[in-house]
Amino acid sequence: MIDVYSWATPNGHKVHIMLEECGLPYTAHAIDIGAGDQFTPEFLKISPNNKIPAIIDPDGPDGQPISLFESGAILIYLAGKTGRLLGKTDREKYEVLQWVMFQMGGLGPMLGQAHHFRLYAPEQIEYAVNRYSNEAKRLYQVMDKQLAKHAYLAGDEYTIADIASFPWTRSHKNQGIDLADYPNVQRWFDAISARPAVQRGVTVLADKRKPLTDDKAKDLLFGKSQYQKR
Repeated sequence: MIDVYSWATPNGHKVHIMLEECGLPYTAHAIDIGAGDQFTPEFLKISPNNKIPAIIDPDGPDGQPISLFESGAILIYLAGKTGRLLGKTDREKYEVLQWVMFQMGGLGPMLGQAHHFRLYAPEQIEYAVNRYSNEAKRLYQVMDKQLAKHAYLAGDEYTIADIASFPWTRSHKNQGIDLADYPNVQRWFDAISARPAVQRGVTVLADKRKPLTDDKAKDLLFGKSQYQKR
């Protein structure tokens, strides 16, 4: 039974979806990032960057427990553990991994910034809104061109590259994106949305998440509280 310390965010949902796709038994433990759970000493032991998700697998590679943080690393680990969703040949594996890195280094951070400056920034900064909204559009265009040639991001098979990226695209409207402008992304989005494991994964911990209206929660997520030495 894998212990998953997470929250209902795009990065959390990556791991929830992967576990559902692989049929691995797990227990989800809520780390309420709006309440500051990510800063507790217990959580920092397994996630020193104080970000969700993190996992503890009692049956690690050598039969001993292993704890992991960073959603991309967890996806790669679970793919290796199960022999699924990472390609069958070395060539396929690296094609998948490059698109996982595309999400980790570009799609996630940039869409997150677009979302933040469009919705949560205490003041509207036109330069920031334009910069990150335009970068979001560029990244969706990169995906659209790739998906014009293949059914999925890394080729014609569904992989962890798709699992990594899909949760971030669920909030496309908040990023200033109309999927009608990216028909290949729209087709891909609809296909993944229809997968039963994906539908189960995005409900994990979703009932515990509340709209971000509380000033204390905003400070914990975006303000000075997150920068305190711990």
